[in-house]
Amino acid sequence: MYLRYSLLRSARAVQRCHPHSRLAHTSTTTKHTPPTTPCKQYLEPTHTAALTSLSQESKSVIDASAKYMLPVYARPGFVLSHGKGSYVWDMEGRKYLDFSAGIAVNALGHSDEGVAKILGEQASKLLHTSNVYHHPGATKLAELIVELTRKEGGLGLDATAGAKIFFSNSGTEANEGALKIARKVGKDRGGPSKSRILCFENAFHGRSMGALSVTSNPKYQQPFMPLLPGVDVARINEMAALELITNETCAVIVEPIQGEGGINYAQEEWLKAIRKRCDETGAVLIFDEIQCGLFRTGKLWAHSALDSECHPDIVTMAKPLANGYPIGAVLMRDAIAETMTAGTHGTTFGGSPLACAVGYHVLSRLSAPEFAQQLQESSDYLQARLARLTEWFPSLLEEQIRGRGMILGLGFKDTSIPAKVVNLARERGLFVLTAGSDAVRIVPSLNIGKEEIDQAVDVLESVLEIVTAESVA
Repeated sequence: MYLRYSLLRSARAVQRCHPHSRLAHTSTTTKHTPPTTPCKQYLEPTHTAALTSLSQESKSVIDASAKYMLPVYARPGFVLSHGKGSYVWDMEGRKYLDFSAGIAVNALGHSDEGVAKILGEQASKLLHTSNVYHHPGATKLAELIVELTRKEGGLGLDATAGAKIFFSNSGTEANEGALKIARKVGKDRGGPSKSRILCFENAFHGRSMGALSVTSNPKYQQPFMPLLPGVDVARINEMAALELITNETCAVIVEPIQGEGGINYAQEEWLKAIRKRCDETGAVLIFDEIQCGLFRTGKLWAHSALDSECHPDIVTMAKPLANGYPIGAVLMRDAIAETMTAGTHGTTFGGSPLACAVGYHVLSRLSAPEFAQQLQESSDYLQARLARLTEWFPSLLEEQIRGRGMILGLGFKDTSIPAKVVNLARERGLFVLTAGSDAVRIVPSLNIGKEEIDQAVDVLESVLEIVTAESVA
């Protein structure tokens, strides 16, 4: 009954913007008839961010930021105050629909009551211990990740194979840990010369010196060179990459779906070839699933949907694991983990009682069958609505929507347009992100509803109308 009510209510929202749309009762499940024309409700900006419209309190925050904080972020001229679900508000009371989810982090949205409850309960019991001592939270979360991976598919695990977890504070630290582990495995297998690492163009693995060394974007790398030596760079989905995996290669690191780089897929047959070549040379295969993992694609891992013949030795994770509380992790097969002994790696804060308690709560909810069903319905609906954009704006957009699940991208033919779309959308109360030079990234909370999807796509339709009009003017 609730599902039917939600569908009817969201259909009325579509009809308000698309008067020619109607409901189609074709089965026991109520479906939407797609709108026949783009929404033009948001042609005028609704959320101005000019400094003249800010309160003195907001101006004080922005001025203090300029005075005391390192200026490494190009932030828009407003100050966020609070959030709830998929919405956030600034200090002037303007409401924004967040389809960036803190860069694919807030899987359960903002100010989730369950997360807040766990934070309060755990903080009142045991906040931090360091890794000098055991605490039950880390063990519980590690077991949940490993057993879910075995159940849902990933890392090539079967009923007998085992895996180990190392907890960090972030995705960058997870990738640093994975690279260190692969270097040590390489020396175990092939001696000091087995130390080279293969990465790929348009990848993003982090901004620390090691992770930055395998993030082959000149914009990020050039100011900080020289970087880690012994790094080779290839192109994703090109078989020429196999030639760079030699007996001196200790690691190959790849994102099954490149997030920052443009929502680009690694093809299954190509990954199988990479896996085979790694086996031939004794190289460790690392999948960076920091953005595309933990149910963002609808599966536990992006590689869960792929044949086990292309599964990695190590997978790194972070973003949604604790819904915004900092935590990352490295998951590896036992055969890889056996190289690491006491003192070979460590962290003061990683895997704290608080981080693990929140992570366990969040992952338990994300992995529930009813959540998976809701996620599938919402992602199908979002992709169906986005698909109309490619039909209505063929001069601007690629024919196919990139990605799957809730990691999606609108690919543009003109690389000057994505940043413009992001700005225009924000001026109309919608947060989206760029991805690479030619895409707009859509990574909402995983519990997003159909009404929020309708609102977001309505804004995008209006924005693309504006861009189209400007291009022919």
